[in-house]
Amino acid sequence: MTEQTFSTVHLSQKAKELSKLDGLGVQLWRKRRHLLDTDDLSSDELTTALHAAMLCKEMMKSDGPQALLAEKTVANLFYENSTRTRSSFELAAKRLGATVINVDIASSSVAKGETIIDTGRTLTAMGVDALVQRHNCSGAALQIVREFGEDVQVINAGDGWHAHPSQALLDYFTMWEICKELNGAKIAIVGDITHSRVARSNIALLSRLGADIHLAGPPTLLPDDLSKLGVTVHTQIEAAIENARFIMVLRLQLERQQQGLIPSIGEYKRLYRMDHARLKLAADNCKVFHPGPMNRDLEISNSLADDAKHSLVRVQVQNGVAMRMAILYLLLSSR
Repeated sequence: MTEQTFSTVHLSQKAKELSKLDGLGVQLWRKRRHLLDTDDLSSDELTTALHAAMLCKEMMKSDGPQALLAEKTVANLFYENSTRTRSSFELAAKRLGATVINVDIASSSVAKGETIIDTGRTLTAMGVDALVQRHNCSGAALQIVREFGEDVQVINAGDGWHAHPSQALLDYFTMWEICKELNGAKIAIVGDITHSRVARSNIALLSRLGADIHLAGPPTLLPDDLSKLGVTVHTQIEAAIENARFIMVLRLQLERQQQGLIPSIGEYKRLYRMDHARLKLAADNCKVFHPGPMNRDLEISNSLADDAKHSLVRVQVQNGVAMRMAILYLLLSSR
């Protein structure tokens, strides 16, 4: 049975629609071997990613795994702990019919001193088609691309403080479902900006879409180079969230606070925690994001995090699988 006959007979209706996506955006994705950040994605690629994610989300509701990437092998290589990103990439790949390898760093040769290059060399030698990598060093994904970019496709699942492109894309998808036009929309990003790859990738993407981005956090958690990014910076949360259409709350990275970057946890909570009282300053239809994991009742109150009327935290998780399905399909389906 030929591949064309197989797809015609066995794929669900939504999977067939996904397989038939065409246009400049699809062509650009197919020329792209890797996804390292959001700053070089064209408007056509973004539009295609949104439509692909929408189809994938509909597939998730009604269809089982589809053989769209049945001949592909995806390796998840996470040097940092992860629940949402790793699990969603695994689910995404399996829903597309790919074989998935989850490399357990703690029990792998990395624990014996194997370098990132040697690990990449081993996986590419095994015939892995795509490597989804998270690493605590900025530039780690690019390092793999430079060494093995012709042999394996690399998706950056977070590198140090640098970038987290799939998170930014799923956040954009979540906003787009509510508000198709972000040009001029006020978006506030609140918290530890300095150590946030989520903030950097979102700023790179949303600013290109014309969003009016406002950042707020303690001065010690705001990088010095923010003015170059075309954003408005505040040290008080109230000014940042006033009349905001969307508010993105970032995790306070407690493991870094022994450096004395904030006076105390209690002081941070008093000055920067998002809750229903502060939400009254935002637009009436404001929605709140959090990339997770949350320090509950520290950067965001329990009641707001769980308020389905205002919080999109659960929707972000659902959309994470759909967008990562779209990313994997668009990158791998033509190879």
